[in-house]
Amino acid sequence: MNKESAPVPRLSSIARTPIPGLPEELVELHLHVGGAVSPHVLFAMAHEQGFKLPVRDYFEFVDLVTSNPSKVRSLEDYIAIMHHWTEKIQSSPAAIERAVYEIFAKEYRGSRVRSMELRFNPMKRNAGGEKDLDHIIHAALRGLDRVCLEYQLEGGLIFCLAREFDAEINEIIVEKAIKYRSRGVVGIDLAGTERNNLELDPRSVARFADLFKRAKDAGLGTTIHTGETAHTNADGVIAAVRHLKVDRIGHGIQAAHSPEAMKILQEEGVLLEICPTSNLHTRAVSGLDDLRWVLRRFVEHKVPFAICTDATYMLATDLRREVELLVAAEVLTPTEVAESFLRARSAMFLR
Repeated sequence: MNKESAPVPRLSSIARTPIPGLPEELVELHLHVGGAVSPHVLFAMAHEQGFKLPVRDYFEFVDLVTSNPSKVRSLEDYIAIMHHWTEKIQSSPAAIERAVYEIFAKEYRGSRVRSMELRFNPMKRNAGGEKDLDHIIHAALRGLDRVCLEYQLEGGLIFCLAREFDAEINEIIVEKAIKYRSRGVVGIDLAGTERNNLELDPRSVARFADLFKRAKDAGLGTTIHTGETAHTNADGVIAAVRHLKVDRIGHGIQAAHSPEAMKILQEEGVLLEICPTSNLHTRAVSGLDDLRWVLRRFVEHKVPFAICTDATYMLATDLRREVELLVAAEVLTPTEVAESFLRARSAMFLR
């Protein structure tokens, strides 16, 4: 006798771990293009452009462009994965347009992220000057326009300056961000490792002050990567708030070790973009117990923070998984998680 088969559930009805109070639609503030395109899409892009890859097959390629604790021992290791092959593969107008489109679409389908600010460095997508920078930017904006129209999303792009770049190159990036503000560029960022960089001296971060002021005066939001590794301290966080007058800080977890830094963040309302899995991979925190200690300090001292991902496919995560990790490990309560997304919404550069 034929048994009646069980109905196949619709994808939209397959529930993730329920978290009381969590908004149905989430907000993502800190995600890099270089770590958020799925490996199969990157693989196709590479072959479309005729790249000779240093791997034998697709599965070795996946290992090449993703992170795991056995091969990532520091932020430098992490950046090396994100910024070599992924940036090279994305360095054409067609590739960056598809990358932006695919990231927004995937994050909405997988985690119901309806509002997102996606960041990348356009100077690291123009093949060292071989491609026209404006063509790269226009292509990224086309990808943004298409996906927001098709999925009814809201999104913006953040342009990353680089600590390793000469001042003139970073100035061009700021000029482009201002130029395309009305088209969907919503802010600037300063990224790259702080190791052996002058900005660890809080006085010298002022060398970026003019660029950040110009961006703010033009109506752009400002954020900066700082205080994100175990070998740094909270000086960069303090300097970013005092000298650069930033709106948000990427990571900034070292502030938990400094009452002064936490006081400044709380008083100025500068929000930290916290990326749990990323911080675990880069050894910024030693483990979940350390992460719990950091975030409990921020909760106790009323330091505003949002939950973010940093690099979804590279870290095999998404925004819902980050939330589920924090709740399951009792790092945050469901109420605290829900409150973090309300803060994220208020702190968006996208208006």
